[in-house]
Amino acid sequence: MILDSVQKTVTAVAGAAALLLVLAGCTGGGTASSTSTPVNGGTLVYASGDAEPTCLDPHVGGNYPQALLSSQYIEELTALDDGKPVPALAKSWTTSDDGKALTFTLRDDVAFTDGTPFDAAAVVANIEHVQDPATASSTGYLALQSITKATATDDHTVTLTLSRPDSALLESFSQPWVGMESPKALQRSQEVNCESPVGTGPFEVTAWKHGDRVTLTKNAEYTPLTGNTKPRLDGITWRFLPDSTSRYAALQSGQVDVIDNAQPDQLKAASSKGSIRDLDAPRPGASNRLELNSGHGVFRDEAVRKAFIAGAEIDPGIRSLFLGTAKRSYSVLSSVEPYGYSDKSLFEYSPKKAKQLLDDAGWKVGSDGIRQKDGQQLTVTFPVSTNQSVPAERSLFQQIQASEKAVGIKVVLKELDLSSWYAALAANQYDVVSAPYTKVGADVLRILYDSASITPAPSGYFANLAQLDDPELDDLLQRAAQTSDTSERGDLYEQAQKTILASGTVLPLYDQQNHFLIRSSVHGVQTTAVSTPWFGTAWIDR
Repeated sequence: MILDSVQKTVTAVAGAAALLLVLAGCTGGGTASSTSTPVNGGTLVYASGDAEPTCLDPHVGGNYPQALLSSQYIEELTALDDGKPVPALAKSWTTSDDGKALTFTLRDDVAFTDGTPFDAAAVVANIEHVQDPATASSTGYLALQSITKATATDDHTVTLTLSRPDSALLESFSQPWVGMESPKALQRSQEVNCESPVGTGPFEVTAWKHGDRVTLTKNAEYTPLTGNTKPRLDGITWRFLPDSTSRYAALQSGQVDVIDNAQPDQLKAASSKGSIRDLDAPRPGASNRLELNSGHGVFRDEAVRKAFIAGAEIDPGIRSLFLGTAKRSYSVLSSVEPYGYSDKSLFEYSPKKAKQLLDDAGWKVGSDGIRQKDGQQLTVTFPVSTNQSVPAERSLFQQIQASEKAVGIKVVLKELDLSSWYAALAANQYDVVSAPYTKVGADVLRILYDSASITPAPSGYFANLAQLDDPELDDLLQRAAQTSDTSERGDLYEQAQKTILASGTVLPLYDQQNHFLIRSSVHGVQTTAVSTPWFGTAWIDR
């Protein structure tokens, strides 16, 4: 139902309650009713181990920590129901014959928390803000690349002119990185708007104590997207606690109600406690994988890339370090993506194969066990974001480092904070990188592997970190992005994934880990299109 046939109108037949997974006294993965009677009042305390955002406006940059927070105060034009776009702030939409015009009919009963009406002019202002290079957007900018112009045709109708048919655009509009913000607030300086962005959601930002917490207060004038449920909580205290042990201890003691980035041992321990439950919400888009930089250094040679893949011992580490909380992936897409394609045969651990490939490529073992060629040592640089990689994952990288050394490849792990990590990527100072990327739908493949994505977005971030430059792959991805035929789209994405996996530029590991531990006194938590928890209907038994 993505950019369907001519003038086919999509209407609000599904309510927003169907768009979100309700977590009410159960482990994630299903829907359950709560035995607790909803109550009003109280402040929920959330403790995050993710990097504290440098800006609370998700249009700026566009990373997952921003999505976690902004999901509470910013809403989107569409939402997802079983992976299909359904109405949210937009009531319905139509598409033109040629697929190059998308017209939204908007809700007329919604306002931003500063009192500004949500209308067509607001949508135009938001799209222009995301696309403005001065905003320095990456995720939102890349998602809206097909839009050449947004026009308010009346107070509650917006027409988007597209450079090409875009089968993923309605999916993209379900993401917080292109969520709707008050046009009045957007007229402020970026510095001011980063401190207190203004949305239509159930909460609003009322304070930000940098390095400590963000305070969110109930939006008493909130208009639910469906039903009559107003926010029950008085507010949310969003704390930043990077130390995983301290974060879990605070959850156990009742100082906090929800934590993210839970460690495998904590997840196992929580499963035996009735007072804490695990919400396992795999992120959509890409799997967690290693990208091998084919545009730089030794990995320009396909044989060396494939030797690295064959020399990487992964499975024992996943079993021992993740304690059953992560399952090995052989796909570049998340397991929640229906168009995902796997090929285990390409990723079998084989030191013998790795050594043979390196021998044939002219890399000879040196006196220290590391291979050399033409006076150059076979060394690869691997920057690791300590904010995005949990300790278990960093230990897995160390195990991969050891297995690569056994075949003669020296892996230099560099643990960096998030800003330094981004800087290393922008400067092309990497050979291998683990780069999580969340985007709804298989169109994430275009963003990650189309050669156009080697060119940085206005933020300076470029998504094609494998630096794949394959015209045939570009053609497959562009054709998939333009067709509304689901069968054809699936075939094209399968061909594209086969090409990507066979290139030796990607080493899949597992789904992006997205576990939230929640005290059993918290009820009514839901998840969004990008698998962030949403507290608009939550309540707490005290």
